[in-house]
Amino acid sequence: MDSDQASPPPAQSSSAVRVATLPRALDHLEAILAQFEGRQPMIFLDFDGTLSPIVDHPEDAAIDPATREAVRRLAERYPIAILSGRDREDVERRVGLESLVYAGSHGFDVRGPDGLRYEHEEAVDYLPELDALEEELRAAVAGIDGALVDRKRFAVAVHDRQVADALRPRVREAVLETGQRHPRLHTSKGRRVHEFQPDVPWDKGRALLWLIDALGYDRSGVAAIYVGDDTTDEDAFVALRETEAGVGVVVRSEDRETGAQYRLDGTEEVLDLLVRLRARLAAT
Repeated sequence: MDSDQASPPPAQSSSAVRVATLPRALDHLEAILAQFEGRQPMIFLDFDGTLSPIVDHPEDAAIDPATREAVRRLAERYPIAILSGRDREDVERRVGLESLVYAGSHGFDVRGPDGLRYEHEEAVDYLPELDALEEELRAAVAGIDGALVDRKRFAVAVHDRQVADALRPRVREAVLETGQRHPRLHTSKGRRVHEFQPDVPWDKGRALLWLIDALGYDRSGVAAIYVGDDTTDEDAFVALRETEAGVGVVVRSEDRETGAQYRLDGTEEVLDLLVRLRARLAAT
C-alpha cells in the first residue's frame, strides 16, 4: 500500500470560521444525511474528547459502554475508522471492537480487518531521534509538578493538564528549548499538550484520504463524516472539505477557527449523533 495514494490536502482551509458560529450537527441532521444519498457512508472518529471525555490523566480515558455499542452497531453496516493521536494498540484496546480500522499516532500506524496494515516507512527512520527526544524531555520537565511525558511509537507528547497555571510557561519553555535541538521533528500544540512528530508530509487528513483509497472506495462516491475535537483534527476537516468527500464535525472545546462545517457540544452529543445516524441510515 503506497502512502502516495492520498494527495496532500492544504494545511488550512480558506473557509475557516469560528467554532462558536457553526450550526449544531444535531439540528441539521437532514442536511448531513442528504449528502449520503447515492454515496457510500464512511465514519471517521477521533478518540480523546470525542468518544471519550478529556480526563486529567490520559491513562484514565475510557469510552462509555453506550458509545461503544453505538459504534459497534454502525460498524455492522458501514466502514468506521478511529483516527487518534494515541498509539494504535492503545486506542484499539480502549475501544475494543475488532471490526473497526484503527489509525494511531495521527495516522502513522494503521491496522484493520482483512489484513489492512500500514506503517509510514519514512517515519520509521525517525524512531531513534524520538527516543533521544523522549529522554531529553523527561529530564527537562522533571522538576515541574504535574508535567507528563507520554511516548508513543511515532510521537512524544508533553501534557500539562495537571500543571498549575503559574508553572505552565516553564513547560512551554522546556518544550521549545528541547525542540530546538531536534529540527527534524515537527511540533504542534493541542488541548493542554505539546507534541513532537516526524516532520514528514503526513497527518490525519492525508491518512483519512489514504484510508478511503486503501479500503477500495472512489472518493467521488464516498460521503464521509469526521468527528474530532482538537487542532490535529483540522487536517481531516480540511481534507474532506477540499475533496468534497464529506463533512467535518468539531466537538466544541474552545472557540477557535475551524475547517469543520458543524459542531457538537460534548461527548454526549457525539453519542446522540451516532445513534441518530445509525437509525436514519438503517431506514434508507
